[in-house]
Amino acid sequence: MPIFEYQCAACGRVGSHVILGTERKGRPRCPHCGSPRTKRVMSSFAVVESESSRLANFDTAKGRDDSYYRDSRNVGMWAKKRAQQMGVDLGPKFDETVEQARTGKLIKDME
Repeated sequence: MPIFEYQCAACGRVGSHVILGTERKGRPRCPHCGSPRTKRVMSSFAVVESESSRLANFDTAKGRDDSYYRDSRNVGMWAKKRAQQMGVDLGPKFDETVEQARTGKLIKDME
């Protein structure tokens, strides 16, 4: 069963609709206002990046907002990138410490 997204011409909101084979001929009504004036739009999608790809694209000079540092996947990204830029190999102990910080184990061990 495919899921399509439709934007309402009346209220402008986008809604997701499961469209069965027999229902493909007509457009669904807006789930928000009930208008029949909907048109199909491109759905958003997610892209998964590997850590090495994220590290390659990471700009250490760019400022980050607080939400960046709340994501545990970003812990150690700046340090890893700077070490890479300086040509320094901090070894497996550094990677292990970063992984402990990402899981919260490092903080628990310090308490």
